[in-house]
Amino acid sequence: MKRFFDLLVSLLLLTFLLPILLFLYCFVKFKLGGPVLFVQERPGFEGRIFKMYKFRTMSNSTDENSGKLLSDGERLTSFGLKLRNSSLDELPGLWSVLKGDMSLVGPRPLLVEYLPLYSMEQKRRHNVKPGITGWAQVNGRNAISWNEKFKFDVWYVDNRNFLLDIKILLLTVKKVIIKDGIAGDGEVTMSKFTGNGSCDHLNL
Repeated sequence: MKRFFDLLVSLLLLTFLLPILLFLYCFVKFKLGGPVLFVQERPGFEGRIFKMYKFRTMSNSTDENSGKLLSDGERLTSFGLKLRNSSLDELPGLWSVLKGDMSLVGPRPLLVEYLPLYSMEQKRRHNVKPGITGWAQVNGRNAISWNEKFKFDVWYVDNRNFLLDIKILLLTVKKVIIKDGIAGDGEVTMSKFTGNGSCDHLNL
């Protein structure tokens, strides 16, 4: 039922939102240039790697001396911030749902480099497909700690069912409208997971 629901809803949304997707594609191209899509490899079900798609929200500005990309805060434009706050940057992820790499609901796909940092309990978040939204997203999103986030993810793995997915989707709509939990304290998005180390910036 979950896969059928994912297919049906993602197909309907992609069809219905096609004019908006085309408009956003052109607008991102005009505002930020190419590439329009942010494409990155992420671990999915059972840790298998897939390509995740989002509309790009940051410029490609680099440091004049080192040539390295500037920090997320320096590269995030006002346009990109509005796009991210509205969660419209996530719409290309529906293609990943249609392909079967993701689900509408599940733990958010994180970075490949995090895989060796997880405890055995945290690794269980990969026992299901990653989602565009999830239990952690409607319980704080980027404003909660990594430990809390992983606890919510594992709780979802153990308690997932169709009615819970519907509840999460409805709560997601509410969260998007009130723009709750978009960033952690003092961060543009969420601090980087380093196991028991320090934190850097991360574009989730």
